[in-house]
Amino acid sequence: MWPSGVGSRQPCPRESALRRAAISGNVLALPPFHVPTGRSVRVFICSNPDDTEAERNALKEHVYPKLRDFCRENYGIEFQVVDLYWGIDPEEWDSPELQRLRMKLLEECLKTSAGPCFVGLIGEKYGSIRVPGEVESAEFEMILDAAVEAGLDTRILEEWYCRDENSVPPAYYLKPKAEMLKNYQNSVKKSTNAFNDKAWRAVSEEIKRIFRTSVLQLLEKGTMKSGQDKKFLCSALEDELDFALGKQTPAFLKKCVCYIRKISNFDRFAKLPEMARYMDIVVSADRVMRNQEAYERLLKVRDEFIPMIVAASNLRVYSSVTHCDMKFGYSQEVESHYVEGLCKQFYEDMVDIIQATVQQNFDTETDTLYDEIVQHLSLCKTFSSFYVYKSEALDIIQEYLYPNKGGRITPLVVYGGPCTGKTLLLAEVAKQAYSWLQKEMGPETDPVVIVRFIGSTDFSTDLRTLLQSICEQIAINYRCLIHFLPNKIQEMRELLVNLLGESSFHRPLVIILDALEQLSDGDEARKLWWLPVHLPRTVRIVVSTLPNKHGILQKLRCLIHDEDSYVELMQRDRKACSQTLKQQLLSVKRKVTSGQQIYVNEAMAKCTLPMFINLIYREVVHWRSHKDVDDKSLCSTVHESIEHLFYSIEKKLGSRFVFRALGYITMARAGLTELELEDILSLDNSVLGDIMVSSNLKNPLRISYDFIARLKEELEGYLVERQVRNVTLMVWANRHLHLIAQKLYLSNEEDVHQMHSLLAEYFLGAWASGRKKIFHCDNNHFASLNITQHQNPHQQQSLHGHDKASADKHSYDRQTPEQPWVFQCNLLEPDIFFVNHRKMTELTYHLTRSGRTDDLMYGVIMNFSWLYTMIKIGQFDKALMDIDLAYGCTQEKELKFLATTLRSIKLKVTKNPASLSAELQQRLLPVVTSLPKLRHLLLECDKDGPKYCSIVPLHSSMDVTYSPERLPLSSSYMQIVEILPTLAPNIVIVALEDGSVSTWDVESRQLLRQIDTARSVVLGIRLTTDEKYLVVATTKNTLLIYDNHKSCLLSEVDVKGSKHCGITGGVAFINGFTLSSHHALAWLEASKDINVIDLLYGWPLYQFHCWYEVTCVQCSPDGMYAFCGQYLNTTTIFHLGSGDKLSTMTSEFSGGFVKSILILDTIHQMVMIDNEGSLSVWNTKDITNPKLMEDYDCRGDESEVVSIELSEDQRSILICKASSIEVLDTKIWKMAEKFKAKRSEKFVAAVLSKNSQSIIASMENTSSIFVWRRDSGQCMASLIEISGAIVKLIKSTHHNLLLSVASSGVLSVWDIDIITAMSNIDKTGKPIQSLQLSGREDFVYTMDGSEVIHKWNYSTGFIEMVFKHEGLVENWVLTTSGDLMVTSDDKNSQYIWHTTTGENTLRINGQRISQLLITHNDQFVVSLCEQNASRVWRLATGHKVCNILVTLQHALITTANTFLVGTNKNKLLAVSLWSGSVSKKFICDDGITIVNFKLIPDSPDYVVFITSTETVFIWSVADESVCRRVQLPSNFLKNLEDFQISPNGKLGIVSKGDENINVLDLHSGKLRLVHAAGIIWRQKLSRDGRYLVYICFQNCDEDDDAGVVSSLIVMRLADGKSIGTCSLYKTPTYLCLSQRALNIIVGFEDGSIGTYTVVDRVDAALKIKIATSNSRQIVNNASQKVRPKCSTNAFKTIADCVWRESTEVFSRDSPINVSDSGEPETMTPTKKTELLQ
Repeated sequence: MWPSGVGSRQPCPRESALRRAAISGNVLALPPFHVPTGRSVRVFICSNPDDTEAERNALKEHVYPKLRDFCRENYGIEFQVVDLYWGIDPEEWDSPELQRLRMKLLEECLKTSAGPCFVGLIGEKYGSIRVPGEVESAEFEMILDAAVEAGLDTRILEEWYCRDENSVPPAYYLKPKAEMLKNYQNSVKKSTNAFNDKAWRAVSEEIKRIFRTSVLQLLEKGTMKSGQDKKFLCSALEDELDFALGKQTPAFLKKCVCYIRKISNFDRFAKLPEMARYMDIVVSADRVMRNQEAYERLLKVRDEFIPMIVAASNLRVYSSVTHCDMKFGYSQEVESHYVEGLCKQFYEDMVDIIQATVQQNFDTETDTLYDEIVQHLSLCKTFSSFYVYKSEALDIIQEYLYPNKGGRITPLVVYGGPCTGKTLLLAEVAKQAYSWLQKEMGPETDPVVIVRFIGSTDFSTDLRTLLQSICEQIAINYRCLIHFLPNKIQEMRELLVNLLGESSFHRPLVIILDALEQLSDGDEARKLWWLPVHLPRTVRIVVSTLPNKHGILQKLRCLIHDEDSYVELMQRDRKACSQTLKQQLLSVKRKVTSGQQIYVNEAMAKCTLPMFINLIYREVVHWRSHKDVDDKSLCSTVHESIEHLFYSIEKKLGSRFVFRALGYITMARAGLTELELEDILSLDNSVLGDIMVSSNLKNPLRISYDFIARLKEELEGYLVERQVRNVTLMVWANRHLHLIAQKLYLSNEEDVHQMHSLLAEYFLGAWASGRKKIFHCDNNHFASLNITQHQNPHQQQSLHGHDKASADKHSYDRQTPEQPWVFQCNLLEPDIFFVNHRKMTELTYHLTRSGRTDDLMYGVIMNFSWLYTMIKIGQFDKALMDIDLAYGCTQEKELKFLATTLRSIKLKVTKNPASLSAELQQRLLPVVTSLPKLRHLLLECDKDGPKYCSIVPLHSSMDVTYSPERLPLSSSYMQIVEILPTLAPNIVIVALEDGSVSTWDVESRQLLRQIDTARSVVLGIRLTTDEKYLVVATTKNTLLIYDNHKSCLLSEVDVKGSKHCGITGGVAFINGFTLSSHHALAWLEASKDINVIDLLYGWPLYQFHCWYEVTCVQCSPDGMYAFCGQYLNTTTIFHLGSGDKLSTMTSEFSGGFVKSILILDTIHQMVMIDNEGSLSVWNTKDITNPKLMEDYDCRGDESEVVSIELSEDQRSILICKASSIEVLDTKIWKMAEKFKAKRSEKFVAAVLSKNSQSIIASMENTSSIFVWRRDSGQCMASLIEISGAIVKLIKSTHHNLLLSVASSGVLSVWDIDIITAMSNIDKTGKPIQSLQLSGREDFVYTMDGSEVIHKWNYSTGFIEMVFKHEGLVENWVLTTSGDLMVTSDDKNSQYIWHTTTGENTLRINGQRISQLLITHNDQFVVSLCEQNASRVWRLATGHKVCNILVTLQHALITTANTFLVGTNKNKLLAVSLWSGSVSKKFICDDGITIVNFKLIPDSPDYVVFITSTETVFIWSVADESVCRRVQLPSNFLKNLEDFQISPNGKLGIVSKGDENINVLDLHSGKLRLVHAAGIIWRQKLSRDGRYLVYICFQNCDEDDDAGVVSSLIVMRLADGKSIGTCSLYKTPTYLCLSQRALNIIVGFEDGSIGTYTVVDRVDAALKIKIATSNSRQIVNNASQKVRPKCSTNAFKTIADCVWRESTEVFSRDSPINVSDSGEPETMTPTKKTELLQ
């Protein structure tokens, strides 16, 4: 997948050393700023902000996104540009804080960038000197004195600078502008802001002037040393160039670039106002001129400093001279021309440097263990850098790690409450352990340190994967070979114990496990049974835990009894903490005054936890000596201090920005990168509206990186960086911070939902590739815009007219990147890629949380690229978990079927991921009409599958493998009273004899709720249609009405019968009951009265009195009427609202009783069905006077009715009796189909499929469900129920499910859609013996050894026509056009069929035919006979052309239609088709036979044949000469099975029935062996000779278990590479290739066919075949395929012609004109003319 050396450079030794250091845990040997994989390209842009604005904007808009895509696609890393001037208010450009931050970020870029790191943009402007943010007091006072001496007014310095005693040494700092200029930040009035801007410009210029004058004077006097003046006299441009380029090595400078733009004769244009942007100017006596002092400093940097650097290194410098416009100077047109060239050069240079310096790193892509190790090491380095509060615990652990020659060694346990510093302590131990052991045991010692911060990664949270990764890391370090990883967790623990014994004094082992309480509870991990307690002498294990979480510490104390093995971390000594705080402050040149120290001491008296001390430090480091501090300045707990920290950041950066930024980081599943956070905040309109001003709205619309940088700086140490594969993620340093951030920023559900949705959009790439998003905000700045936000681009695209114009006007490109599942390095090598792990990790999580189920289903689960990538990187089980998760969210049955399908092909696709698309298509195509939402995945397979597998199934005949959900309900079906399906597909309600009514989740086998009916025996249960009420009938003749959702009893109602009701000598129980929307209707045995009960109030309303004993009741769908069936086939209609009797009807078949009543409400009809299956149909439009419409008598059948069903469309009624199934058409009220059971068999029940095209039934004493197709009566499938014989079938119409109950009391839930999909596959029922494709390739014809030929529609895979013969068909041939077909049978007859109409136009009797051939121009037929003379005859008339007296075998007709070539013993004969005589012949020597021969398609006069002497001859028919002879190896032909010739005659493909393909070069005689995937059964060479298609059988037990019978493989002959593999799950019997496009048709043993096409990605022209092919079963729900009626065409009973030896006799009624012996009037077109058409 990711070959080594795929990048531009080979892995260097240094990187190999880094890998070794990482695996052995030598943290100190890793790079200081990042671990080996934490890489990104970070480029710092150095420039003057005003004169390079056009360049920076153009680069931002057009170049940076392309470079980002380049880095992601080719290296899997991010490209980030740090340009802090972009997006910042120009008044902030000379802010001391901004300049300080720029220098900090410049240093980071130089140290951490994996590629180019610095770009200088230098123009004609030097830039203004900076306003110092802080000046040491001595220096400031010296400058102040010099200013006074120079006669300057220093009041502005004294007003704006304030002395700070907290600085060490004391210093003067510049007061904040917000403090000095009132209303500076928060004013909305533009005039006030403009005034403030103008005031600040005046102040800053005056401050710069005073500093400059004073410093120059001090320099002249020598009072100030050279170098001290730099921060007062240098511009930011010079400072940054000097820092980046001044002291670097030549190798480092290769990663830097400078672009210099010179403008000729620029001075003359200084007076133009707009030129002030591009040069430093001064105004003297109202005259504008260039600032010569600044210009000289610029020349010194540009023309002296940079050339000096270039002379000593390979620094790239590009210098261009631009000529001004004579009138307008440096005009916009001139600038645009320069900018365009700069953008091109910038892109080329960045790509060049990246390719030269960045290596493609596939380590973490291919090695999950290495990635896991690196993640923990990166956290270790980060955490240890914050370990500043030393404790004696560190010394205890150090002493424990040292070797001990005696005594028992047990693990060391570190425990303590939250925020006591456990994680930091263990990180420091892991960092120092390697060096400690080397110092103690000698430099030759090579320790192994394994560290895991449990809970920080998925692998470290689960016990199995944690132990596995530790075992693998130990095995690699000690070079132990693990043959296989154990499946059982107990065996994994044993493996760990055994591996611990591999340590030695030369290589001691240290294992550090932080936060045991973070382990998941799977495998009983928290019981710590897996932790080795007795350790070898050279092994040390250090663990940490919270004292009161999950009982971990208590379990440790039970395992480890020695108190010396426990180290408790408690609050520190206050004095020690005070001293530590003092040292921390001094390290950054700060302190607290004595007055402030009082409040610090008070805070530390309340808490001395390390984190609390650090939070105090974060607060007091910003204190100034003149600011008031009181007892409320510091908090008293960690929690309060963290909240206070967050609030202070909100004040500095804006509450909305901080709210969303920290919210996104907290809710992200694994954290966010800087660039991701910047992208996401740029998509968040609420953030942009808070920080943007309307005048700055432009493309691209993004927040400034300055915000991200300041946020990171404010949270340094709390928001830490973690390396995950090739990205650096920002995460919270500990769980306490995460919890508080969650509480503060993720408490509003609406906000959280919106944020999850935005994150989902980002990782979906919804706004990538320049797709613009509408910007709107509720702020006053944007109230005038009057536009609304749209959640996604699809909604935006649906706007029209004025709305669309308005949306376009206010839509902006946010420059978010594309989010493919993989980044392809090379389109021609699709298996070389970098996985987009960020999308893999985050997308599913946020789609689920935001409830975007459609995006989850179609953007992830039904996305072939996602599925393929997950399997390719070994995450098959994770993919299944995600599909199950999506199914839980959506309850879409397509997802459930997909998961089942993937489990069934797991072995196949994990072994060969490239076959995924073909495997999926084969299994999903048969069911896509039933499960239409799979269509999306199939289209994805079409689009992306051919990149990996060139075989694309067009029509699949694979039998659907399906297993239902099963739920054991009781020990026997006898105990089950009733089962009710519900609106939820996985929920059923079950009533048992013992009086319990249970609600079950069938999928999870969980009991959701249960009702106990007080030990009453349950007779039945019913649900109202809205599932609000559950009604239970008991033997106490009561109805119990329950609230179904709460399972609480609402009321109990007695059911009473009539006075004369009852059974002689017994008690009458409830005979039946039914529900309407608001009523329950119940009746007793032998009763004529029906009790009507109000469900809402639970009281009886009235009784319906009927004429006879009630047998059934049915309510109308609207709940208005009750239809009461009785004995003597009588039905009475009552009004449910009033209780009135409306009418009574009696059928003329009055001997039985009404078994069922069906209401056809759409056409106002009611159907009464009696116990014998007879029915009467009544028109109920006038409900008071129903009219009899139809009677259907079924009394002849003695069997009882078992079940009755009305189809969903009310067009069919199914009546299932014990001995037969009848389907009635409700339009004509006639029997449409009838299925009879065998004498010994009885039906249990039967139901209709959703489209009523199939019948699903079960038989008595069988454990199978049978599926019959109504149109053909063919049994298409038999599904075995493994739980026992089926005794009951129940249909759920809500979700088209079938519930079956087995004799063992097991309930199975079947999906009828999937079951009926099996009946969509047409089969002849017998093995396909031969197969031909029509010339237009729209129909397939098959022969199966029976008396019929089947015509299949190539597009749909359905049988459309059957050609029936008198005898068994033996030979057949099609014309080139496919319009005519000639066949022969074993009754000595030949037939000519018209394939379109199915008419048998001619029948010839007389001779048994051994072979039929037809000439290429479709005019003549050759009928070869073995006993009599063979004939050549005209197809159009049936007249003989000539007789062939010689016997030929395996004959072929030459392309020119001149000769019939065949073998006769040891001869190869060419017989003239016009005379029948032998024209040419080749005779072998005595004893030599011709084994096989082939014609060369491109050379019609040449024949290639092989003789028994293992010699290959190329023979010219025209010259009767041998052109070439090739001798094969001895015994080569011992098992010859097949022989193929390429069209040009250069190659011969020989198959011997083994696992080798023999490619014979017929020109050179060389034989090349290509190994096949199994024993070759059949092979076919494509017409163009480029591909070999073969089917092979595999000797692989695993594949056998998966149901694989054989494999279809396509091999490209040019390179011998298999470009496609597809498993065949049935036994193939015939293989055929099409003549035009490379389509494959396979005939199978069960009489079905499968069609495939080959789309070789090397051949671009073939790629469009799928898109243009109509041979797909992928259809929309709205355009479901309608199965055509299959027509059967019979043969002529009387022959038109009889052959007698050499003559033919035509019958009188023959359609052929006997006197017509000439040419037909219309010539059959030749092959050539047809092709031209």
